Amino acid sequence: MKRMGENGRRVLAAMLCALLLMAGMPRAEAAVAWGSKGEQVSQVQRKLKQWGYYSGSVDGVFGQDTYNAVVRFQKKNGLTADGVVGTQTAAAMGLTFSGSVSASTGTASSYESDVELLARLIHGEARGEPYVGMVAVGAVVLNRVKSSKFPNTIAGVIYQSGAFDCVRDGQINLTPNEQSRRAARDALNGWDPTGGCLYYYNPSTATSSWIWQREVRLTIGDHSFAV
Repeated sequence: MKRMGENGRRVLAAMLCALLLMAGMPRAEAAVAWGSKGEQVSQVQRKLKQWGYYSGSVDGVFGQDTYNAVVRFQKKNGLTADGVVGTQTAAAMGLTFSGSVSASTGTASSYESDVELLARLIHGEARGEPYVGMVAVGAVVLNRVKSSKFPNTIAGVIYQSGAFDCVRDGQINLTPNEQSRRAARDALNGWDPTGGCLYYYNPSTATSSWIWQREVRLTIGDHSFAV
């Protein structure tokens, strides 16, 4: 076997340095965008088709129709309308990234995905409140989904810009306890202690003059619920 010459050693050293630098670089955010192909695109298309934003075939090819549908979804849900399914848009769709777009709960049903997301919102916004107050917070989210004034998905309502403090301060990412999950299920199964309210706030901490103009229907624990 021939011994590696000086030039060969230099080339090898340069390659090793490049690999080390690449290993230390932060990875770019995984995203599905124009030109993408595969199961990730199909998942996005299925979500958009389910919600009425997309009428084309679920073919796993991100083209003009898929791009237009993504933009419509983003505009409806208060997201940057760039036609790219990055982390925020994927989260609003109930999808998550781990190197690629995949269903956020694997083989879990859509219902259980909704339970977990709603439970995280309830846990972040209302843990420590009376149980009926926790259900009421979940009911407000679902009432917004039904209202034409708000996004038409649970994820869209929760992640709408500026809608909930727990999203702004990161408490939405806390692991919910079983009480929060039970409250989410009760709300999803139709229990609405608020009677159709679209807003709630804590009168002791609220600073928005706008929220004080809403008609308060009832108070549960520290929260006033309004329309």
